[in-house]
Amino acid sequence: MALTNAQYESILREYEDRQDRNRRLLSQRKTYVYEHVDGYRELEDAVSTVSVRQGRKMLSGEDGAMEQLRTTLARLALEKQNLLRSAGLPEDYLEPVYDCQDCQDTGYIDGEKCHCLKQRILNLLYEQSNLEKLFTSKGFSSLSDTYYEGEDLTRFRNAVKSCEEFIQNFKTDYRNLFFYGTVGTGKSLLSYCTARELLRQGYSVIYFSSTGLFDMLARYSFDTKAKESLYSTYDDLYNCDLVIIDDLGTEVTNSFVTSQLFACLNERHMRRKSTIISTNLTLEELRDRYSDRIFSRITSYYKLCKLSGPDIRMYQKRMENRK
Repeated sequence: MALTNAQYESILREYEDRQDRNRRLLSQRKTYVYEHVDGYRELEDAVSTVSVRQGRKMLSGEDGAMEQLRTTLARLALEKQNLLRSAGLPEDYLEPVYDCQDCQDTGYIDGEKCHCLKQRILNLLYEQSNLEKLFTSKGFSSLSDTYYEGEDLTRFRNAVKSCEEFIQNFKTDYRNLFFYGTVGTGKSLLSYCTARELLRQGYSVIYFSSTGLFDMLARYSFDTKAKESLYSTYDDLYNCDLVIIDDLGTEVTNSFVTSQLFACLNERHMRRKSTIISTNLTLEELRDRYSDRIFSRITSYYKLCKLSGPDIRMYQKRMENRK
């Protein structure tokens, strides 16, 4: 899982806190039972006494000592359950308390991460991705090609295939995706769906709108008060498994933006960290707006996926208005 050591240690501390909380809860329950259920404590004391006595018999080799112990302990356990039930308490009221019964709140089963720990890690990756408010679809299963025809349909299907290959080979094959074309044709949605699947698989993903990215970089570069609080986000920009830059070209482009974009793309390429970019710009507009170095990086190291067709959002609005 792609977490920093500090993040991972923080999760493990959550598990330690969980164990402490449940131990306190069990202790409080025991205190309550001892004080309010007559005879229960005596039965627990009897369990200890019988275990010691029969243990000595077994050590001395007495026949039937083990069977006698099992029979007596079963009887005492039944009596304890009856006392709890008669007091209006569940029979398992004094059993150890766990949030996760499978790993008993350790996070591990036989040296492997428990499903609860895996899910906690996924939740953290999801929280830091900036994608929470954007996940309105169910992923690739929700995609529809009914809005496309002819060449537009071919382009959409090819883009979906590129996303699926990108996900399938993500662990072993360094790739980048560049979605470009007209407004409302599904470029951002394909980025979200790809991110959703990679997050589900445990990879770290962080999303930036183009304006949000360069605003963060400007504050990190020029606002000394914000620099410390933004360090983690800045570090993620270069080290997380996948960065998504959405709507490139909507920001106010200047020399700072151009230099920072090149630094980001170049550094992530050097580190073999994947990037997905979406834009409404044509390739010609991309070349004219940014430097030749940026244009060269994108056309050389990114799979170019052109999307065209109707503005799906506008089409859906028209359909709703007709109802």
